[in-house]
Amino acid sequence: MRASAANRSVKTFALTVLALVAFAANSVLCRLALGEQSIDAASFTVLRLLSGALVLVLILKLRDGAKIVPTKKNWTAGLLLFLYAATFSYAYLTLETGTGALILFGAVQITMVFGSILNGERLHRLEWLGMTLAFSGFVYLVLPGVSSPSATGFVLMSCAGIAWGWYCLIGRNSATPLADTAGNFLSALPLIVLLLLVSLQSSHYTLAGIGLALLSGGVASGVGYTIWSMALRGLTATEAAVSQLSVPLLAALGGLLFVAEAITLRLTVATLLILGGILLVVLGHSPLWGAQQPESGAGSGV
Repeated sequence: MRASAANRSVKTFALTVLALVAFAANSVLCRLALGEQSIDAASFTVLRLLSGALVLVLILKLRDGAKIVPTKKNWTAGLLLFLYAATFSYAYLTLETGTGALILFGAVQITMVFGSILNGERLHRLEWLGMTLAFSGFVYLVLPGVSSPSATGFVLMSCAGIAWGWYCLIGRNSATPLADTAGNFLSALPLIVLLLLVSLQSSHYTLAGIGLALLSGGVASGVGYTIWSMALRGLTATEAAVSQLSVPLLAALGGLLFVAEAITLRLTVATLLILGGILLVVLGHSPLWGAQQPESGAGSGV
């Protein structure tokens, strides 16, 4: 029994690490493609979503032989998925990898906390302290200065985070997260086609740009979300939330290694404030402080 439990723990750990690396890779791949101007933001978004949808449908077809038919819930989530992916791409035209991931992750978690408040959940004092610290980190990050991010990039990535946070709130109690995710991708197809038609005249791309977009959609998103749905089976909601604190750090490291971006003092301090604040919110929401945990599916993937 102990060996079996240990094997499950090792498997869960390995799956979690792979999923978190995939989430961080989305930021690195997008920044690599757009920073080098090897593809435009609209084309990157279109290819990312199409390849993600294809991979998810193929995985479900091979695993269950199931046919994905989008529902009303999928259409709402599909709109949010499209908004997230589009604003994410355009934000990375001006943001560095680590900064973009930090803004995105912080906005996602704060949106989910506010969503919980609107649903009637009450915050513990530790959670309020964490929220205050996280907001302080955002304020510090965008204060005027040489190393502060562009206002346009900040607003766009914040919108991406809000959209993804809302998306996660809709699907937090899903009994079939992988099938629902595939349905959401398929529901975004009309908007993907519309974006393709609108941007057709101004589109530009290279083989490298197309390859990076397909890796982001098919591997980092499609395969990454599949691995995450498997990892969630062995994680509590708190473990899932805390583990994602590493995503902006992994993205910043990826930006340093692959995009030659510097990790600035401003980004470091903002990271400590925002992620430290979110950690306090997560801990304050755990049973140790008398709070009820949400379902493990509440963990979000970016």
